[in-house]
Amino acid sequence: MRRLLAILPLLLLSFACKFENKEERTKPKIVATTSILADGIRNIVGENAEVVSLMPAGVDPHLYKASVRDLDLLQNADMVIYHGLFLEGKMTEIFEKLTFSQNLINVSENIPHDLLLRTGPEAHSVDPHIWFDVSLWSLALTHASEELIKWKPEWKSALNSNTESYLSQLAELHQDNISKVAQLRKANQALITAHDAFSYFGKAYNLEVLGLQGLSTLSEPGLRDLTGLVSFIIERNIHAVFAEQTISPKAIEAVVAGCENQNHEIKLAGPLYTDSLGAADSPAGTYIGMVTTNVQVIFESLTK
Repeated sequence: MRRLLAILPLLLLSFACKFENKEERTKPKIVATTSILADGIRNIVGENAEVVSLMPAGVDPHLYKASVRDLDLLQNADMVIYHGLFLEGKMTEIFEKLTFSQNLINVSENIPHDLLLRTGPEAHSVDPHIWFDVSLWSLALTHASEELIKWKPEWKSALNSNTESYLSQLAELHQDNISKVAQLRKANQALITAHDAFSYFGKAYNLEVLGLQGLSTLSEPGLRDLTGLVSFIIERNIHAVFAEQTISPKAIEAVVAGCENQNHEIKLAGPLYTDSLGAADSPAGTYIGMVTTNVQVIFESLTK
């Protein structure tokens, strides 16, 4: 009996959270799937809504599996916003089912097809890492803003003002990236990472980019991938390769070992932020901070 009394408050709290009354909220609750997306949406909606990230910072969305708590959060949200392009891989079916009962925004659905990068003809072969091209991410957030206005027309003035202000900051960030990367090209350097997340970055800023793994962290690099990458590094005299914060460094460490076995000194730099922001109180705790941090680490590591 004592044990039942001890856990009763927890059971009641769980029950209350599961069946939270939307009408009693002081603000609508928007659930965005990743910390990167949540930050963008917060900048758009401002104080009009509570924005929650489904996945904590540091989590790999390619491997993420929704828990019972996540399903409750999605079903109980006033709006759900997700990346699309199969970034949330294992959750794609959940979003398809939520279409019939929930307000949903897929931020990538209006990106022109000719601007998307592909590794094959299948739907899931589209590279989902569009936020590494700041201009593409601006398009995605513009679409999100337009859809939010359709959902809450009374927010139109505030949303338009917030979006214009944030897009101006992103345009400045885009130009900063162009200036920094131009110096890396002059040094004949390339960006080499654990998985192929930076292709949009390479295309947008005209920098050669190679990933040991494929688009998804589910893929495994082979011996041919490893030896080919080592040969490329030595031939081009690349100064550094980069680990990523959501991925085990084991594979990229093998590249460093391969270079050292051939007497080529190389630095394992990073980790870079790829599929998630850093901690909320860190320099990479916002999208702009994350991109700025990445570019600075890449620049300093490859120009030394």
